[in-house]
Amino acid sequence: MFNKILIANRGEIACRIIRTCRKLGIGTVAIYSEADRDALHVKLADDARLVGEAPPQQSYLDIDKILQAARDAGADAIHPGYGFLSENPVFARRCQEAGIRFIGPTPEVMEKMGDKLRARKLAKKAGLPVLPGTDQAVEDDEAEERAWKLG
Repeated sequence: MFNKILIANRGEIACRIIRTCRKLGIGTVAIYSEADRDALHVKLADDARLVGEAPPQQSYLDIDKILQAARDAGADAIHPGYGFLSENPVFARRCQEAGIRFIGPTPEVMEKMGDKLRARKLAKKAGLPVLPGTDQAVEDDEAEERAWKLG
């Protein structure tokens, strides 16, 4: 189990993660941009760290600032929530390299499953059921035609 988790997200998803951590007795660290200084997730967390200005590229998507906030706060794990960096294998790998646990799939799984055609092939190979579709990339006009056929 973790002692302290940094939530690399904002809004309702961050609030839900904070509430769950509280029930589990895990400390929480919120990150926030200047625009979110008074947001609910910042108030609910045990600790909060400013990671930049309002544009997400300067705050919620800045991997270096997020990792520094986690180190400064003594977090032993990072929960990405959804969106932002949750499906970014570079972020997950950087967390690993920093000795901070990424709560989510490994970078390798993200790389494999992020490519939908590759993921489909892996699922079929593993014997998992897959919905009807195509096994290769198609152009827009062909995609529309196939969509009508598939329903």
